[in-house]
Amino acid sequence: MTAKLRCGLIGKTLGHSYSPQIHAELADYEYSLFELQENELEGFVRSGKFDGANVTIPYKIAVMQYLDEISPEAARIGSVNTIVRRADGKLLGYNTDYYGFGYMLDSAGIEVQGKKVLVLGSGGASLTAQTLLADRGAREIVVISRSGENNYENIHIHRDADVIVNTTPVGMYPNNGASSVSLDVFEHLCGVADIIFNPAKTALMLDAEKRGIKCAGGLSMLVAQAKAASEYFTGKKIDDSEIDRIKAKIEGVTKNITLVGMPGCGKTTIGRIIAEKTGRELVDLDEYIVNMAKMPIPEIFERYGEGYFRDLETKATAEVAKRSSLVIATGGGCVIREENRRALRQNSTVVFIKRDINALAKDGRPLSQTNSLETMYKTRLPFYTDAADVEFELFGTPQENANKIMEMIGL
Repeated sequence: MTAKLRCGLIGKTLGHSYSPQIHAELADYEYSLFELQENELEGFVRSGKFDGANVTIPYKIAVMQYLDEISPEAARIGSVNTIVRRADGKLLGYNTDYYGFGYMLDSAGIEVQGKKVLVLGSGGASLTAQTLLADRGAREIVVISRSGENNYENIHIHRDADVIVNTTPVGMYPNNGASSVSLDVFEHLCGVADIIFNPAKTALMLDAEKRGIKCAGGLSMLVAQAKAASEYFTGKKIDDSEIDRIKAKIEGVTKNITLVGMPGCGKTTIGRIIAEKTGRELVDLDEYIVNMAKMPIPEIFERYGEGYFRDLETKATAEVAKRSSLVIATGGGCVIREENRRALRQNSTVVFIKRDINALAKDGRPLSQTNSLETMYKTRLPFYTDAADVEFELFGTPQENANKIMEMIGL
């Protein structure tokens, strides 16, 4: 019986990597996470403890000095993200990020030929992006770094850029919501690509989405490069159709299911059923706030007012929404603030639950008891629709509604 190939991912911080799940879908080999400090890199690479490995931040350039051969494409790029150990022990370095980055642009319909492109960052991923952009005929490629000639302080001089590519970790979990640039500066922007895959939509992508600009996230690149790496590991060709299948499967497992809608519409009840059916944790944001404040919501309103409650709600939303694989039941007014809608959209499929106003529960809901529900609904409706990916009209029992929602979002 032939022993399984020993493969894995080399990097510095890998706790939230999706690579093991992706490679488990691609082929039958071991795939482990190898978290290394800089002083451990050489010893591990030379140790013979793996047959194939992917390489991520911050070692894509540093690892090259320990390899016996580097493919012409990786040498041209100046960065390696895939290593294969031959039968004779020699280490070969490849760059499958090139293929992955191209797939990512194509999947979002982002054209770069004849365009001016800003590349944020100057590391290994940046080198890959620059090479592919040049190969595809970009008119001008400008690298933005913290201390280079072109930096974040003078980025406004490139306001004529057509496409922005982020190759930095800015905005990556757990530092969700951060962004290096404001898109307000750019007058001709038609595409944004961010190689970050967690969260699914970074602040940069949400800004692009808001402006109607084509945008791409890093999961398609991650899966595509993994597919190419797996082909090097095993020597077997994998059909490109696997990329979209695996991407959809990963999203189905990792993206939150977030329920928004009027107070008393049944978000928590339906959320609990969905959580039970999918094996996910249910987080009720109102309960989360109660635990934060150590007092019931009516008491928060009575003692400190609505503004204080909304601030707590925003803090709770930011903390919860950055996580993955949850079912989140929001408070009825959570969507009022744009920062909450953005937080929910970054890593969720958001479902707007609609229910007849006359059937809404009011107990324990201060605003529902003191305001016209019809007026409240009209005021909040634009915010619900802005936040939502799916709108759902209640029609039967909570069980039936939960089943239908799961069917609508592909679970």
